[in-house]
Order: sequence, then structure tokens, then C-alpha cells
Amino acid sequence: MGRLVYAANISLDGFLEDETGAFDWSVPDEAVHAFWNEHERGIGTSLYGRRLYETMRVWADDDWLVGEPDVVREYAEIWRDTDRIVYSRSLTEVSTPRTRLESEFDPEAVRRLKEESAADLSIGGAGIAVEAFRHGLVDETALLLCPVLVGGGKPALPRGVRLDLELLEQRRFDNGVVYLRHAVRNPG
Repeated sequence: MGRLVYAANISLDGFLEDETGAFDWSVPDEAVHAFWNEHERGIGTSLYGRRLYETMRVWADDDWLVGEPDVVREYAEIWRDTDRIVYSRSLTEVSTPRTRLESEFDPEAVRRLKEESAADLSIGGAGIAVEAFRHGLVDETALLLCPVLVGGGKPALPRGVRLDLELLEQRRFDNGVVYLRHAVRNPG
């Protein structure tokens, strides 16, 4: 059975994006990028909302990778080797291989996917992550706290959901980013 892991870069005040939708403050340095590469190697399927998918699909294209550091090109290969499910009511098709489009987030289908999966799954995108938290589907969080306050924007964690967590791992990077990995102790 696979675990569903909510993984995100977040500001110290708890946001995925600032009030303008920017997240350039979370661009990883080489050490943090290498960390994410290792994390993503254990993921068999990524569950995305539309906006995150539109951001991430750049990894399917080789053109921009010319001249990029090895760690960046390595992530592209990891991303390409992962299956994806995109939840969107507005998209009519997806443009990347190994990607399936679903118009609705179905909690029971995700439960079955977890039960049938030999690898872990990740979930990203504020909207669907909130649904996964509300339905007790998230087993772990993997959060990289970036040393920045953005003052507002898109919250990284759901409002109105109480979950008890157990700290499993922590790490500090030289650039001030702090990794916190928690198990959800009382999933639905």
C-alpha cells in the first residue's frame, strides 16, 4: 500500500504563493533541488490540481534544459518516470505522457489507488490537497519551510481541519530552508 504524501515549498508564514501568485521565493538551490530529487524518486503517482500541472508540465520539454545543472536535468528524468493524475474541470486534455485527466477529485478512487499502489503517491495543488486532507487521505506531509514571510496569498495547509501530527524527520539546509516531515496520526 502506498502512502499519500503532501509535499510543498512554503513560506514561513504558511503560503504556497504570495498575493500576486508568485512563488519565485521558493526556487531551490542545488542542495534543496537534490533533496527534492531524492524525495520524488519514491513517488509512483503524482496527483495535481490544474494550476500545479500547468506549472510542472515544463519538465516534459528538453529545450530549456540545455545548459541547466545536472540536478535540474536529473529532476526532469524523475518527473518523466512518474505517473500523473490531473484534477480539473476546465482542462479538456493533457499534453504530457503518463498523465490522466479527471474532472472530479474522487476520495474513494484515491483510497483505492493508495491500496493498490506499490509506491508512494504525492499530492500537490492547494485545492485538491485540501480535499485530500478533509477526507483523511493524507498520510504524511513533507514541507520545506523557506526563510521568507510573504504576508498573504494561497495557504499551504487547509483551514478548518484538525490533524495531530508526529514529527518523523527534520533537516536544515545551508540556505536557511528547513525540511519537516510529519506523519498524520489521525487520518480519517
